Amino acid sequence: MGKSRILVVGATGEMGKFVVEASVKLGHPTFVLVRPGSGSDPDKKALLAEFESLGAVSLHGDIGDHDSLVAALKQVDVVISTVGGAAVLDGQLKLIDAIEEVGHIKRFLPSEFGANIDVHSPNEKSILDLVFAPKRAIRKVLREKGIPHTLICCGGFARWVWAPLAQIDALFGDGQPPRDKITILGDGEGLTVASSEIDIATLTVLAADDPRTLNKQLVIRHKPNLLTFNSLVELWEKKIGHSLHKTFVPEAEVQKQLDGLNPNSIADFFHAIIWELVSGREIFPLNPSIDVDSDELYPDYKYVTVDEYFDKFVEKKRA
Repeated sequence: MGKSRILVVGATGEMGKFVVEASVKLGHPTFVLVRPGSGSDPDKKALLAEFESLGAVSLHGDIGDHDSLVAALKQVDVVISTVGGAAVLDGQLKLIDAIEEVGHIKRFLPSEFGANIDVHSPNEKSILDLVFAPKRAIRKVLREKGIPHTLICCGGFARWVWAPLAQIDALFGDGQPPRDKITILGDGEGLTVASSEIDIATLTVLAADDPRTLNKQLVIRHKPNLLTFNSLVELWEKKIGHSLHKTFVPEAEVQKQLDGLNPNSIADFFHAIIWELVSGREIFPLNPSIDVDSDELYPDYKYVTVDEYFDKFVEKKRA
C-alpha cells in the first residue's frame, strides 16, 4: 500500500511550512490548502512557490467554504491542521464537518503542537485558557464524533525557548540567545520541554500513518533534550566562552506577574507560555491508555539536540 495522501491546512503558518517539508521528504503525496487571494501576499506567494518546488500540490479552497473544503478533502487520506488564532476553534469545527461528510479520511491531526491540554483544568482567570479552551473543545468534539485522530503534545518550539533562551525581548527581537545578561524565572531548576520545529513536524507526519497513534496523543519530549533551564544557560555559556549576568525572579513574583497579564498582549501571552515551558510544569506522567512516547515509538529517530541547535548562533553577530 502506498503512503497516505496528506493535506496540510494552515501551511503558511509557523508550523505548517515544516509539516509540508517533512511530508514531502517522507515520501507522502502532499497537498496544501490555498485560500483565494493568498498569492497577493508576497511572503505567502514565495512560500507557496517553495512548496511547489518541493513537489507539493496546491488545492484551492477556504476553511470557511464548505464546498471547496469537501472538494479538497476528497483528494486526500489524512488531514494535518496547523491553523492558529480563531481558526483553531471555528475553522477546525468546519473542517471536522467536512471530514464527516466525505467519510473516508483515515486520520485527522488537529492544530495542537503545545501543552497537554488534558492535564490543565479549565481556568478562566488564566491567560493560557484563551489557547487551551478552543483546543479542549476540539478534542471533545473529535472524541464524541468518533473522528479518527492523533494529538501532538510537544511542549514548546525551539524558536520560543532555545533560540532566545526564553527571553521575551529576544523572542520578539533578533531571536538569538543573550550574550551579556539573562533573566531566569524561578530557580531555574525546572526541566524545559522544547524541540526543533523540523523534529516536531517530522514526528507528526510519522504519527499520521502509524496505527499505534490512532486516537492517541503523541508526546514529544526527547529525554536528552530535557535539561533544566540553568543547564541550558550553562551550555550556552560554554559555547560563547563566558558567563552571563543572571537575575533570578522568585516564583512568588512570577505568579504575581502572571496574575496581572493583559490577555490582549501577545508579549504577555508568551510570558505565560515561557513560564509553562521552563518551570517543569510540562513534565507529567504518561497515561498508557491515551499517551504514546515518541522516544519509544521511534527509537532510531535522530533529533536535533540543544547542543547542535546552539551551534548555529555561536558565530552570529547580533544586530
